[in-house]
Amino acid sequence: MRRNYLIVGLVFLVFFVLSFLTNILGPIIPDIIDSFHVSMGAAAFLPFSFFLAYGVFSIPAGFLIDRFTEKPVMIAAFLAAVAGALSFAVHPTYAVAVASLFTIGAGMAMLQVAINPLLRVAGGEEHFAFNSALAQFVFGAASFLSPLIYSYMVNNLPEAAGRGAFLRMLAHITPAHLAWVSIYWIFAAVSAAMVVLLIAMRFPRIEKTEEEQTGSVGTYFSMLRRGMVWLYFGCIFAYVGSEQGTADWISKFLSQYHGYDPHTTGASAVSWFWGLMTAGCFVGMILLKAFDSRRVLLGFSIGALATFTAALFGPATVSLYAFPLIGFFASIMWPTVISLALNSVSEHHGSFAGILCTGIVGGAVVPLVIGRLGDLIGLRFGMMVLYVTFACVLSVGLWSKPIITNATFGTKSEKAAVR
Repeated sequence: MRRNYLIVGLVFLVFFVLSFLTNILGPIIPDIIDSFHVSMGAAAFLPFSFFLAYGVFSIPAGFLIDRFTEKPVMIAAFLAAVAGALSFAVHPTYAVAVASLFTIGAGMAMLQVAINPLLRVAGGEEHFAFNSALAQFVFGAASFLSPLIYSYMVNNLPEAAGRGAFLRMLAHITPAHLAWVSIYWIFAAVSAAMVVLLIAMRFPRIEKTEEEQTGSVGTYFSMLRRGMVWLYFGCIFAYVGSEQGTADWISKFLSQYHGYDPHTTGASAVSWFWGLMTAGCFVGMILLKAFDSRRVLLGFSIGALATFTAALFGPATVSLYAFPLIGFFASIMWPTVISLALNSVSEHHGSFAGILCTGIVGGAVVPLVIGRLGDLIGLRFGMMVLYVTFACVLSVGLWSKPIITNATFGTKSEKAAVR
C-alpha cells in the first residue's frame, strides 16, 4: 500500500499512551509493599499479572484484528484499560490490583499486536528499524513523564485544599492514605480520551498482503516448528524481562541499599531511566542510519551490561546515576530485535508478530523471579538474573541473518538471498 503517515502518527500516539500506562509499575512498587504490607515477591506478582496478559492475549488479538480490523480492536483495548484503571481507583486493594493490572495488560497486548505490523506496513518495511526506534523514542518520553506525575501527586495531593480544582477533585475521590492511587484516575481519563479519539477518527483500511496477515492456527504451528522463531521469541522475552526487571526494582534497590526516598529520588531515577531511553533512541536513530543494526545492537548491549554492573555494585552516587544510564543503552534493543525478526522471514509477518508479542510475558516472569530471589537471598543478588537476559539480547547481534537489512545513509536497504 502507499505510505500512510496519518496511521504512522496514530501509531506513535498509541505508543505514547501505552507507555504512559505501562511503566508506572516501577515507582509504585515501594508503595505497594508499604500500603498493602506484602513481600517483594508478592509485589512483583502485580507486574507479573500485567505482563501475563501479553502471553494470554497476543495471539488471539491477531485473529481478532484479521476478523474485525484494527480500529474496533484498538477501541476495545482502550476500553479494557478504562475498566481496569477505574476498578482499582474505586476499590484500591491488593486483590483488585492484580485483576486490574491483568485487564489493563490485556488491552495493551491487543494494542501491541495491532500497531507493530501496522507501523511496518504504513511506514515501509525498509524504514521499519528507524520508525521502530522513533516509536521507542515516543515510548520513552511517556515513560519519563508518568513517574514525574506520580511523584507530583504523592507530594501534593495531601495538601490539595490550597492547590487547584483538579487536585481537590482527585483528593476527594482518593483515599488520604493512598495518594499514589490517584494516578489510576488519570490513567482511566487518558484511556477514555483515546476511545473517543479512535471513534471520531476516520480510520482508513490498511490493506495487508497475505504475508502481513495473521494467518490460521496451522500457520502458527508451522512458524513454531522453525528454530529461528523460538530464538527471536526467547530474545524478546529476555529483552522485556531486562527492561522491566530493571525499571521495576530501581526505586526499591536505591531505597534498600542506599537509603534514597522512593517518592522523590527513587521515582526520579525511574523517570530518568525512561528519559535516557528516549535520548538513546535519538542517538540510536542516527546510528541506525549509519551502521548495520546488528552492530548497533552489539555496542548498546555491551554498554547496558557495563552500566548495570556499576549500578549493582557501585557506591550510592554511582548507583543513582548508573541505573538511569541502563535505559540509554536499552533504548534500541526492542526496535532492533523486532525489526531484525520481522525482516528475517519472507512470509507470515502477522503470525510472527503475534508470537513475538507473546514474548512480552518476559516482563511478567523476570521481575517476579527477581522479587522471589530478593526475599530469599537479597535484592542485589536477585537482580543478577539480568546478566543472563541482557546477554541473550546481545547474542542477536551475533547470529541474526535478516533477509532485508536496515537502510543507511547513501544506500538502499539490501535484500539478502532468502535462506
